[in-house]
Amino acid sequence: MIIIPGRAPQEARPRTDTFAGTVWTDPVLPTTDGVTVNQVFFTPGSRTHWHRHEHGQILLVTAGGGRIQSRGGPVRPLRVGDTVWVPPGEIHWHGGGEDSFLVHLAISLGTTEWMEPVDAAQETPAATDTTDTTDTTAAADDTETGATDPTPTPTPEGAQTS
Repeated sequence: MIIIPGRAPQEARPRTDTFAGTVWTDPVLPTTDGVTVNQVFFTPGSRTHWHRHEHGQILLVTAGGGRIQSRGGPVRPLRVGDTVWVPPGEIHWHGGGEDSFLVHLAISLGTTEWMEPVDAAQETPAATDTTDTTDTTAAADDTETGATDPTPTPTPEGAQTS
């Protein structure tokens, strides 16, 4: 077991080499056994460059709202509480919303290959997916009383994929 003490404020630092706009990263867990964990703060409109991860990446959205896109796919919204699984080798970018900051915990598995900045032409309104990612699977019903539970039950089958 390893306990990593909390970081001093000066450890968070702005990133410019692989990001566009103002982005701050705070190392939560330095690379250990091929896993890197960072808390990342994106200002509105800022984003990563195109990149991919050797063994995938998990993003946990903790504040604000943002966007993510796989190369060739639509731009998709990110909201507080969303968890994103990016499969190994999938080229993608993620960042703040047009008018919203984004904070997420990024768990990167294996090495990260950084590529070119995202061209604004690659992110057009026609390529934006505004689909609500809320799971709306049928509510469970009580066959004895005929009552229905209006609360949708999230299931892995209901998860949105790229």
